Amino acid sequence: MNMKIEIEKIKNEFYQEIKSIDNQSAIEGVRVKYLGRKGKINLLIKELVNVSSEEKRALGPKLNSFKKEIERVIKNYQEKILKQVVQEKNDQKINFTLPGKKVEIGHLHPITRLHFQVEDIFRSMGFLVLDGPEIESDYYNFTALNIPEWHPAREMHDTFYLENYQDKERDYQLLLRTHTSAMQVRAMEKYGAPLAVLVPGRVFRYEATDARHENTFYQIEGFLIDENITVANLVGTLKLALSKIFERDIKIRLRPGYFPFTEPSFEVDMFCYLCGGKGCPVCENKGWLEILGCGMIHPNVLRAGGINPDKYTGFAFGLGSSRLAQLKYGVNDARLALSGDLRFLKQEIL
Repeated sequence: MNMKIEIEKIKNEFYQEIKSIDNQSAIEGVRVKYLGRKGKINLLIKELVNVSSEEKRALGPKLNSFKKEIERVIKNYQEKILKQVVQEKNDQKINFTLPGKKVEIGHLHPITRLHFQVEDIFRSMGFLVLDGPEIESDYYNFTALNIPEWHPAREMHDTFYLENYQDKERDYQLLLRTHTSAMQVRAMEKYGAPLAVLVPGRVFRYEATDARHENTFYQIEGFLIDENITVANLVGTLKLALSKIFERDIKIRLRPGYFPFTEPSFEVDMFCYLCGGKGCPVCENKGWLEILGCGMIHPNVLRAGGINPDKYTGFAFGLGSSRLAQLKYGVNDARLALSGDLRFLKQEIL
C-alpha cells in the first residue's frame, strides 16, 4: 500500500462526502467512518508498523495533521447545521391562541375496578385471593365438582373443548373453563382445611350473546370451609359483601336452585335498581335480576379435594362480574363492557 496515495484518496473521499451533509445524524456517521475506533484514519495509523522508520517520520506528522483537519471540518459543519436548525425554529410562526394537545388520562376498566373492590372486601373478611388456569381439564371443571361424564348437568354448560388435546398429567380432556368453580378442588388439594378463597377470573361458554349473556365473561368464585359452617354463615357473608359492593342497603331474595357441586343450592336475586322493579331488558321485565348462585359444598367435592366431609362443611358462591357491573354502574347491556368501545368506556359514571 502506498501510504501517500491512500491519504490523498481518503482526503478526497472525505471532502466529497462532507459536502452532501445536511443533518446532525449524517455528520455523526461521517465522524465515525473517518475518526472512529475502526475508522479509516486509525486503520492508516495501524499500517505505519509496516513501513520503514524513515517513512514513519514523514508520514506520522502528516497523518496527525490530516486527523486534526477532519476533526476541525466536522466541528464546523456541526455548528453550521445546529445554527440552521435554531434559525428554522425561530422563523416558525407560532399561534399561541391555538389549544394545546390534550393528554388523556386512562382509567381502569369497570370490570377490573369491580374485581379490585370485591377482592378488597373479601380480603378484609379473611379470604385468600387466588388465580387459576383458563385452559382447564374436564376433571377439575366437571368431574371433581361432582359432575361425572355421564351426568346430565354437563349439558348445562356449553363448553369450548380443545380438539385432540389431552391433559398429560391425568389424561383428561382440556377445555376453556366454564366457571371459576374449577379452582375449588385445586385450592383444597394445595391448602387443605380450614380455608376461605376468592377466585376472580375469565370464563367461557359457547352460547348466543344478548343483553345479559356473552360467550366470554367474568366470574367471582368464593368458598369457605371450616367446622360447623351452615347456611346462616353463607347468607351473612353474602349480605355483608353485597352491601359493601353497592354501598347501600340492598334487597335480595333466595330461592331453591340446583348446582351439582352444592347441596342444598340457592339462586340469589337482587332487586333491579335500573328500572326500580318495573321491568327492563336487563331483568327481563321481572323487576329482579339473578345475581349469583350459591349453596353448601357437596360432600363429594370435599372428598375430591382431600377434605373429610364428616368433619368439615363449607359454602360456595359464584358472582357474575358483568351483572354486578350492570347494576353498580347502570349498564343496560353486558356486551358493552367487553366491546372495547371508547365512547362507553370514557363515560364518567365508570
